[in-house]
Amino acid sequence: MNVIRASHAGFCMGVALALHKLDTIVASRPGRKVATLGEIIHNPQVLEEYARKGVRCLHSVQEAEGDMSVLIRAHGIPRDVEIGLRERCASVEDATCPRVKNAQLAIAEATSSGRELLLYGEAAHPEVRGLISYAAGESRIFSSLAELEALLAGETLAGRPLVLAAQTTQDRLIFDEMHRRLAARCGSSLTVLDTICDATRERQEEAGEIAARVQAMVVAGGKSSGNTRRLAELARMRGVPTVLVETADELDDADFSGARTVGLTAGASTPRYIIDEVERKLRSL
Repeated sequence: MNVIRASHAGFCMGVALALHKLDTIVASRPGRKVATLGEIIHNPQVLEEYARKGVRCLHSVQEAEGDMSVLIRAHGIPRDVEIGLRERCASVEDATCPRVKNAQLAIAEATSSGRELLLYGEAAHPEVRGLISYAAGESRIFSSLAELEALLAGETLAGRPLVLAAQTTQDRLIFDEMHRRLAARCGSSLTVLDTICDATRERQEEAGEIAARVQAMVVAGGKSSGNTRRLAELARMRGVPTVLVETADELDDADFSGARTVGLTAGASTPRYIIDEVERKLRSL
């Protein structure tokens, strides 16, 4: 089978930096307790590898011990949680993705006068929980145009001071449409923050281009990864049969019956070796 592999696939800059920081800590502090607060990235194979190296994944600040070296994950954490962690542990390293950190600070500045934040993202996602913690005023979260319209139904927005921002891995085209609709109703009282990561845009655009040239698509990455799931959703929206797999072992010949060429892309937290293994398996079908 022919495979068209995306050139923008696998670790993004933020993920690579976070893992480099964790590798440095593990290598430079042998025998010391090392942990991350929450999953460093959303990829089960990577997490298993660090677990074998003795890195613990903490689910709350209360699990942290004073003599631990604790890393803040790439998605960032809420402001109050970070304060509590630094009070509890002597060694805390911040591996928040630079784009996420910029989004946090931009939200803090834009809402400092009490403006309400409208955030396009997944309410349960750790990045979103961190972002809204930086809002000085009220905040509301929505994950689609329909949810935004329902959220604001019947409300008068003209002259109302609002801030529109997005989770860094959301769909830019949908965000632009949200911007257009809100601007038409709010006028100059709307502040829009450009918080969507360029790496996300590049991956989404390339996935769409490849989907138009193939009979099936494969997206490799963790199923709990929001940006990975969105790549699969985008390909399906193009009308192409699409499967999301975490490893090559999950590929099933039946999913590609009649397909001559298949597209392959991967989420921003997917290791290159997994993408390579998936490509080899596809070419062997």
